[in-house]
Amino acid sequence: MYDIAIVGGGINGCGIARDAAGRGLKVFLCEKNDFGSATSSASTKLIHGGLRYLEFYEFRLVREALMERERLLAIAPHIIWPMRFVLPHHVGLRPRWMLRLGLFLYDSLGGRKLLPRARSIDLAHSPYGAPLKDELRSGFEYSDCWVEDSRLVVLNAMDAAAHGASMNPHTRCVSAVREEGAWRVAVERDGAPRQITARVLVNAAGPWVGEVLHDQLQRPSHAPIRLVKGSHIVVRKLFDHDHAYIFQNADGRIIFAIPYEQDFTLIGTTDQDYEGDPSAVSASQGEIDYLCASASEYFRRPVTPDQVVWTYSGVRPLYDDGASTAQKATRDYVLDLDAPDGLPPLLSVFGGKITTYRRLAEAVLDRLSAHLPPDRSWTANAPLPGGDFSPEDAERLMARLRASYPFLSSGWARRLIRAYGTRAAQILGPAKRTEDLGRDFGAGLTEAEVSYLVEHEWARSAADVLWRRSKLGLHLDAEQRAALETHMTIGRFSAHSAA
Repeated sequence: MYDIAIVGGGINGCGIARDAAGRGLKVFLCEKNDFGSATSSASTKLIHGGLRYLEFYEFRLVREALMERERLLAIAPHIIWPMRFVLPHHVGLRPRWMLRLGLFLYDSLGGRKLLPRARSIDLAHSPYGAPLKDELRSGFEYSDCWVEDSRLVVLNAMDAAAHGASMNPHTRCVSAVREEGAWRVAVERDGAPRQITARVLVNAAGPWVGEVLHDQLQRPSHAPIRLVKGSHIVVRKLFDHDHAYIFQNADGRIIFAIPYEQDFTLIGTTDQDYEGDPSAVSASQGEIDYLCASASEYFRRPVTPDQVVWTYSGVRPLYDDGASTAQKATRDYVLDLDAPDGLPPLLSVFGGKITTYRRLAEAVLDRLSAHLPPDRSWTANAPLPGGDFSPEDAERLMARLRASYPFLSSGWARRLIRAYGTRAAQILGPAKRTEDLGRDFGAGLTEAEVSYLVEHEWARSAADVLWRRSKLGLHLDAEQRAALETHMTIGRFSAHSAA
């Protein structure tokens, strides 16, 4: 029997699994698709406090997120790194004093230690003002962090497995019933059924949290759910520096324009109420037009829909606090515990931000402490796989990797360190030249790296490799992507045949 069974392999589910397994609990997790395949890989890729949430008086959420920002930077410096954001002052929108006050609070609420504070900036004489329209002459600059969101999910899953958790992607929860003092959970993987039992059940199914309650568990939801869709667009890079922009819009929303994958700029996000199947979500033409028009209000060179090379969308399962608009709905998490006297408990997770996933996991285990063996939290200072180095040592780590493997270009070494940290050498192994790494699928993606992702990170399709374990899909053409899919399909077939 397992101590805890978790439905959902997004950032919350994998974070809970990691924390629980590290406390010595016996953990089972099932995810119907790939880890992080839905909302958790469709974020704006930021570890941040949420500057705009201050306007909605969500001080506790902002404070917790700001405190987590530096913790996560310390435990995952390969996939999380500091980024400076430029906030232009737009005459007619939020006044300068309000922006200055908001940034002062932002710097003060979270006990900032590693990141530099906000400052005023003269855009008329700064390289960060060069891509912007002439009338945008002043603004502010502040710090947040960038994250490879879907890799954050996978690294939590890897660490959970390293601590003994049974992590099961492509495994659907069919049903779960309370029976003889435990949850009996029926799952299915590739058509093969299986049953497990657990003392506690956690529903961390993200946008499917309500569906799991209704269909698989046949339980009513005690918390109202609001599905909110966020879409992003990617265009060829609009500026050459490493700062990001945060733009105010006349409708009260904000959007980001962020350097992305060396050659691109990421723009997002939208906030729209959503109805329908979360797995079928995509960016509408209206959203694409909105993001282009919003960015064009600030950039000297207009951004047009024909410049868009890729879009992605996700659905956030927010707790419905009755806010009048999607953008005002709380991003805080709500934990709904269903634990009738003498019956095994069910805990459902609503809402949350990728920034606060680790604290959410601690809160889940705190809520379940009466039903599980007691132990202390441990994840605040424990590095994620590959993250056992200081943030300031990233450049030295890249230099050492190139010294050990002279055939690596600086860009290639940087990508490997940014993805795998101290584990990059596991991919390269005894290689003395590029050819030793096997087939090159393009953009430095080799057969050796693909094999590592299959063996250690549960990758089983080209999409897993190109859009979740990396974003190399932006750099490969259709023929190269198809070649990788063929390679991985043949590999899966061979593995099944051997089995």
